[in-house]
Amino acid sequence: MLLRVRVTLPDRPGTLGQVARTLGVSGADIVQVVVLERLGGRAVDDFTVVWPGAARVERLLAGLAAIPGVRVDGVWRAIGAPTTTGQDAELLAQVAANPADGLATLVDAVPGLLAADWAVAAVVPVDWASRTSGGGATVGHASWRTPVPLRLPEVTPLRGRSMTTPDGTHHAIAPFGRAGLVLVAARERSETLSAAAFHSTEVDRLTQLVRACAVILGDRLDLVGAPPVVAGP
Repeated sequence: MLLRVRVTLPDRPGTLGQVARTLGVSGADIVQVVVLERLGGRAVDDFTVVWPGAARVERLLAGLAAIPGVRVDGVWRAIGAPTTTGQDAELLAQVAANPADGLATLVDAVPGLLAADWAVAAVVPVDWASRTSGGGATVGHASWRTPVPLRLPEVTPLRGRSMTTPDGTHHAIAPFGRAGLVLVAARERSETLSAAAFHSTEVDRLTQLVRACAVILGDRLDLVGAPPVVAGP
């Protein structure tokens, strides 16, 4: 299976090599490394690896924990092949080529782009903050694996950000800037794996995609979640 492994490590020569060797010895085949952050002598890296299904992840965690200064922030299952910002332009081109299905195209692509479990475009009512348990939001489009019934986190004020709900689900939230429409991506906690929260660079990437799609789709977004028009007799 394909796993995403997020590691915080000292930003000094040799440490990244130690992590890569440990992953290899543990049985992981590295297919991609993405540097999310380098600040204050520390780095945050995402490794996408092919992991033998029969192997126990505890072996991998123990090996990484033995490296001085290294901390594992999360290990979770990734969906599809690893992607980088090179795919963002292609996605936007697909949205522009078929705007009628543009919102669905974006929502369906987000889980693969951000190694999330699911994503949904929801219309948030103006009185969202006065309601309980996220009641009242309507779903414009939901990706595969979106839970039913869907319980959305408190997403106001409508700005790009990450958050974690009490059940351990991590969310990335990005507003379209019109019609109360907001895109929510999620990583859920499982019995064997614990996903990392969305990093600020991932939230920024999602926010940029959503803003670009909002420009492309324009007034079409105002119709999301609106009741259908019934023709007269």
